[in-house]
Amino acid sequence: MTARAFSVVICVYTEERWNDILDAVASVRSQSLPAREILLVVDHNPALLGRLADEYRGSPGVRVLANAGPRGLSAGRNTGVAAARGTIVAFLDDDAVAGREWLRHLDRGYDDPEVMAVGGRTLPSWASGRRPLWFPEEFDWVVGCTYRGIPPGTVRVRNVLGGNASFRRTAFDAAGGFATGIGRDGDGRPLGGEETEFCIRLTRTRPRAVLLIDDRAVIRHKVPPARERFGYFRSRTYAEGLSKALVTRSVGAARGLESERRYTTRVLPAGALRGLRDFLLGRPGGAGRAGAVVTGVLAAAAGYAVGSARARRDGVSFAVPPVEPAGAREEVR
Repeated sequence: MTARAFSVVICVYTEERWNDILDAVASVRSQSLPAREILLVVDHNPALLGRLADEYRGSPGVRVLANAGPRGLSAGRNTGVAAARGTIVAFLDDDAVAGREWLRHLDRGYDDPEVMAVGGRTLPSWASGRRPLWFPEEFDWVVGCTYRGIPPGTVRVRNVLGGNASFRRTAFDAAGGFATGIGRDGDGRPLGGEETEFCIRLTRTRPRAVLLIDDRAVIRHKVPPARERFGYFRSRTYAEGLSKALVTRSVGAARGLESERRYTTRVLPAGALRGLRDFLLGRPGGAGRAGAVVTGVLAAAAGYAVGSARARRDGVSFAVPPVEPAGAREEVR
């Protein structure tokens, strides 16, 4: 079967991740299924924009672009989508490294014409060299990774996770771009949720659309020391509650919290019980993991309550921008 043409979008914002950015680009350039192009979208940082333009000047297949919208990840992704020339747009975090077969496994999902998105499995690469003993696998989404509770193999999902995801370019023609005002916007808050909102909006626009995760499409996401700390865990789970409040204002609680209900009623209680069992058996970190599960649930619930109250009081300020028509996209032979 003919392989699709991939445009890989990597959104970047700080020179502090310079080496990470170079590693991310190198991992895409070494794919067994070559990408048609790599789009580096720089979020309102002229110094980084110039430095990357110099670094990749004359490098075939690498394009450096300035975020054409407001500051933030959503607008950066939309800039990449609008510039993409491939039939599939894939997203990779700027502090992640893709496995050599990443694009090949994403590509296979699109053999079914109803599939509009394919995500992969994201593994943590801890700066300390190992997972903190207290950190439950059920909360690996806190550090941008696939969490315990997602079924293995190739499975249908409500939404893919944004740091390791791909979409048909035509998905954005149908549903518009990522909503600005949801997710990270440069103010330091570890928000998220923009890919969830987009995926739900996509399936409303295209009811027959299928969204998949294939756990063979692996990337490794770097976890810096600051994100191995409990304080970050607490602030990120609280921020997730804030984000979910915005998502539900856009798509409704029924869809916006559909996956979260199963997660909080089945996955998390099982995780807390495992931690408690390990504590009773004298295994290291058991009590900490059980406590972290409880803390994460309470923090997310508090964030959701605060976010919902703010949305009712102040209204919702996010917007869904259109993207340019895809036009004719060539296939890689």
